[in-house]
Amino acid sequence: MSRPGYALSPWPWRSAGYLLTGAVTGAVVLVGIVVSVVAGGVLALVLVGFVLLLGTALAGIPVARLERWRLRLVDRDPAPDPHLPPAAPGLRVWLTARLRERATWRELGHALLCAGLLWPVDALALTAGLLLPAAVTATPLLMATAGDGREAKVLKLWTVTTWPAAVAAALLGIVLFALGAYLLGVAAGARAGLTRLLIAPRETGLEARVTELTRSRVRLVEAFEAERRRIERDLHDGAQQRLVALTMTLGLARLDAPPGPLADRLARAHDEAGRALRELRELIHGIHPQVLADYGLGAAVADAADRSAVPVDVDLELPGRLPTPVEAAAYFVVCEALANVARHSGASRARVDGGHRDGRLLLEVRDDGRGGARAGAGSGLTGLADRVSVLDGRLTLSSPVGGPTLLRVEIPCAPCSP
Repeated sequence: MSRPGYALSPWPWRSAGYLLTGAVTGAVVLVGIVVSVVAGGVLALVLVGFVLLLGTALAGIPVARLERWRLRLVDRDPAPDPHLPPAAPGLRVWLTARLRERATWRELGHALLCAGLLWPVDALALTAGLLLPAAVTATPLLMATAGDGREAKVLKLWTVTTWPAAVAAALLGIVLFALGAYLLGVAAGARAGLTRLLIAPRETGLEARVTELTRSRVRLVEAFEAERRRIERDLHDGAQQRLVALTMTLGLARLDAPPGPLADRLARAHDEAGRALRELRELIHGIHPQVLADYGLGAAVADAADRSAVPVDVDLELPGRLPTPVEAAAYFVVCEALANVARHSGASRARVDGGHRDGRLLLEVRDDGRGGARAGAGSGLTGLADRVSVLDGRLTLSSPVGGPTLLRVEIPCAPCSP
């Protein structure tokens, strides 16, 4: 509006179109809400009444969708939809998701405000900025037609009886048109700003992008875990079985070979094959242990405790299987913590406690070592903390000098199966 030539640009007419469609929309919404509430109250004793009242509560959604489209008339920035897609298909899931969103209730408030207050303001601004200047400008035309060239009433306030006065009124109307262009712009801008604040705040786009980024990180973790399981299965069912067959073949050949250089070479080859098989099994276990995939987190933690160089007591109370990414993240945190205990703590004993309480998986790994551990001091826990944070979890470490060390993991989740 501060640019020269604004009054001659398309923006005043776009503003007038925005206000005109707003006045019509508000009047229609007012009638619709009143009819829906009255009919719903009368028919509340039957199911139809509750459906109408529910439709009234959701009336802001289509109104807001129309308003976001109308904003294009006066606002170049797109208005993002604040609603998140439902977690699953189906009308019930959609209704539950919409009724739990704050955006739905903000849009209902906007619809009520539009129906009760905003559309009369739009009509008043449109009248003052466009219709009144048009009526004043049309004074000579009115005098020539309705007044038979003798007189014309201007806005029904004063009477013009001469042509010079009619021309002066027309010139005044042109000036009022210029002033009305700015009035329309101010009114449309204020209305658009209020609408965006209620149903499409500019921060919503950033929040939506952050939400989508978080979801994409979760999807990447799930895809990563699926790929780890696939690699583990391929190695277990392919390369490991071939190494087992090779080891058995070399062992039989070693038994059948007479003493001598050939028997010595077969013995070395048999030992190398055995070492390769053991290393491959350790590699498979590090990628994704079969016990975790088959029996869940409790059995996998117990297996990790049995393989630990430091004696470990385990006390886990789990209701059943947990989501695969949660089990994998928790398992590798425990394994890394037990490896740090064995390498750095000088502890004589460690303990793993936890369970599923209040919708969260809680795990604590403690030892009686010397303490002084730091998450970023080559412990490998920084990457695990990032992995836990992707699942909206939290990893904390308490390790004062002199001990004891306590590692705590909290991950929100729900059991998948008993």
